[in-house]
Amino acid sequence: MFPKPIEKQSQAAQVAYKSMLPVALLFWLAPLLAVALFSVKPDADFTSGNYWGLPSSFEGPANYGQVFFNSDMPRYLLNSFMITVPTVIGAVALSAMTGFALGIYKFRANLWIFFMFVAGNFVPFQILMVPVRDLTLELGLYNTKTGLVLFHVAFQTGFCTLFMRNFIRALPFELIEAARVEGVSEWRIFWYVVLPLMKPALAALSVLIFTFIWNDYFWAVVLTQGIESQPVTAGITSFNAQFRAAYHLMSAGSIVAALPPVAMFFLMQKHFIAGLTLGAVK
Repeated sequence: MFPKPIEKQSQAAQVAYKSMLPVALLFWLAPLLAVALFSVKPDADFTSGNYWGLPSSFEGPANYGQVFFNSDMPRYLLNSFMITVPTVIGAVALSAMTGFALGIYKFRANLWIFFMFVAGNFVPFQILMVPVRDLTLELGLYNTKTGLVLFHVAFQTGFCTLFMRNFIRALPFELIEAARVEGVSEWRIFWYVVLPLMKPALAALSVLIFTFIWNDYFWAVVLTQGIESQPVTAGITSFNAQFRAAYHLMSAGSIVAALPPVAMFFLMQKHFIAGLTLGAVK
C-alpha cells in the first residue's frame, strides 16, 4: 500500500491532537475543580463522608464569609503582600544591575561569577533548612517578615541574574557604544538606555517571582510561625482543628489565596508573553 499524502497525515495528526485537548484540560483543572467543589460544601458533608458527591446544600457565601470575616485570613493575605512585593522589587532590582554588569562589561572573572549565580540554582533548598533557620535565629530575624524577605531575595537573585544577563546580552550593543561616545556615564546608560529596553523582561520576571514567592509554603513554615509573620500559604492550616480538618474552610481559603497570582498574570499578560518570547524570532 502506498503511504498517505503528507497533507492527509498532518490533518489526521491535528484531529488527534485536538481530541486530546479536552482530556488534558480535564487533568489540568481536576484539582482546582475539586477544591472549588469542597469550598461550597457544608461541613456536614465531610463528617458524613460525602467528599466527592454533589453538595447537600450550597454553602459558598457562608464559607467564604467565614474565611473573610470570622478568621485571620485578611491578616495572612496582608502578610503575603508585605513579603512578596518587597521580595519582587529587591530580587528584580539586584538582578537587573548584576545582569547589566555581567552582560555588558568584560573582565576576567565575569564567567566565573556568572557560574556562581547559576550554580546556586542547583542546590536543593531542603538541605539549607537547618543552616538558614539557625542563621535567622542568630541574627534575630526568625519569625519576622524581614527575615523571610531577605532570604527570598538572596535565593531568587541567582535565577533572576541568569534571566537578566542573557536578556541584556541580546540587546544591540551599538546603543551602549553610541551613548559612551556621547560621554554618558555608565549609570545613566543603565538607567536611560538599557532599563527601558528591559521592560518586557522585568514584567515577565516580576510575574514569575511574584508567583514563586506567593505560593511558597516550605520556607513560610520553616522561618515563621503565628499570625504576626506567616503568609497565607501557611496560614490556611489554621483552619485545622485539633482532631479534624475543616476542609470546606481550607478549600475556600485556598481559592482566595490563589486569586492574587492569577490577577497578577492577567494584568501583566501582554508584557509577560512579550518578555518570554522576545528574541525567539528574528
